[in-house]
Amino acid sequence: MNPSKIIGIILIVISLGVGYIGINKIADNTKEINLLGLKINASNESGKQQGYLYLGLGVILLVGGIYTVNKSK
Repeated sequence: MNPSKIIGIILIVISLGVGYIGINKIADNTKEINLLGLKINASNESGKQQGYLYLGLGVILLVGGIYTVNKSK
């Protein structure tokens, strides 16, 4: 196997992990409570921003991994 293909596969696997962490950060920092018909939003905006950064990094790693795997053919 070509070393660049191995690096591409590793990048893809890491991107899936980083994306999973990002989705969990967004979900954990987004809370809404419905109390007697009144919606109370208790979200942590900085935590959500970190989650979006993880998702963005995951997408970049995924694209880089796919590009590396296809380039090595």
